[in-house]
Amino acid sequence: MPGQKLDEIDRMILAELQADGRMTNVELAKRVGISAPPCLRRVRTLEEQGFIRGYHADVNARELGFEVQVFAMVGLVSQAEIDLSAFENKCAGWPLVRECHMLNGEVDFVLKCVAPDLRTFQNFLTEELTSADNVASVKTSLVIRGAKDEPGVPFDVLEERLKRDA
Repeated sequence: MPGQKLDEIDRMILAELQADGRMTNVELAKRVGISAPPCLRRVRTLEEQGFIRGYHADVNARELGFEVQVFAMVGLVSQAEIDLSAFENKCAGWPLVRECHMLNGEVDFVLKCVAPDLRTFQNFLTEELTSADNVASVKTSLVIRGAKDEPGVPFDVLEERLKRDA
């Protein structure tokens, strides 16, 4: 299991940073019960190994004027790997697409899109997404409100599983 590559302190570091990526190394070290120098070494190792991919601010899209959030379910004509990769690369270049996930089942991809207004999203939908190579169908759902938006992973579930499997 992937979580077993990390010891308990590494997992505590990740959980603390996931909750508050702005805390100082001194504060982080205190929270996980080690001194600052080894804590910093562990954080750098976790970054180098890809467990920590980056740090960012959780901005409020609506407060910044992005009033429209849409999930777009995209079906492709071809699911050959070259075509799937080409679509993913296309998504990477579209600023309104904030997340792109390939799915198993009736829909090939689900995209999370944000836009300042419906007209901007509609222009993206008609001029870019539906006209993109290999796109067969697009079904959209406008988000009315969000009830939960938690980043990262539930470390408490991981810890319970590790204890159970030990």
